[in-house]
Amino acid sequence: MKNSWILTYSCPDISGIQAFISTFIYEHSGFMEEVQAHSDKETKTFYSRLAFSPANGDAFDVDKFRADLAKAAIDFRMDWSLNPASRKMPTIIAVSKFGHCLNDLLYRWKTGALPIDIKAVVSNHETLRPMSEFYGLDFHHIPITRETKMESEAEFLNIVNASGAELIVLARYMQILSDGLSAKWAGRCINIHHSFLPSFKGARPYHQAYQRGVKLIGATAHYVTTDLDEGPIIEQDVERVDHTLTPAHLIEQGRDIEARVLSRAVKWHATHRVFMIGQRTIVMR
Repeated sequence: MKNSWILTYSCPDISGIQAFISTFIYEHSGFMEEVQAHSDKETKTFYSRLAFSPANGDAFDVDKFRADLAKAAIDFRMDWSLNPASRKMPTIIAVSKFGHCLNDLLYRWKTGALPIDIKAVVSNHETLRPMSEFYGLDFHHIPITRETKMESEAEFLNIVNASGAELIVLARYMQILSDGLSAKWAGRCINIHHSFLPSFKGARPYHQAYQRGVKLIGATAHYVTTDLDEGPIIEQDVERVDHTLTPAHLIEQGRDIEARVLSRAVKWHATHRVFMIGQRTIVMR
């Protein structure tokens, strides 16, 4: 992975585009290691993710590759991005009081299983400071009230901008982001919640679900938009449950699902596997 690159692109779906890109990489001394593509019939758009490495040691000239592709991309009306495969995405994590998602993300990050570079943890409570500092991370406590919400959000954004973060992860951050922040970070801010929505809104959703006798529980990770909990879905998972489980059991099982669903979504985003198509996504796992 050290010398590998990830090329992602989208363009109007025309015959020969993938053949052109394959030849282009070959002519620039690249050896393709992974190729994924999707032709979206509804939008008539072609999406692709390719991983490649230099075929001749250090002969690969990334600056020339970028310059030549920028010229070729004009004819194909192509949006593209080229990133080193080994680069870890700078990330800020926001939390409140529940630590299961944060703990999972920090463990995976620390062990190298999650390709992100966590810059800091931000919270509206002090509860998870010990966990964050155990992992050697800066912890920023920003209390939020109805009266101070805009000032607190501005402080939050100052921390994000100063860190150089390219991704915000809301790991059970129990605050609604403003429309302005949501719009600014569209496609770069991931949220996690239980999958009972919209049926069981508000407080104690697992207790509500228990009273209705649900047979499935799950979690959804999605990009944040101005429509609360309705952004493009990146990942979901469910597990079957039955009458033998108490609300406490449902909560425990639900938190396990939330943690793994969020970690998958973060990993796929950080490795440039997610493409947004309006209000939906395609994920090249």
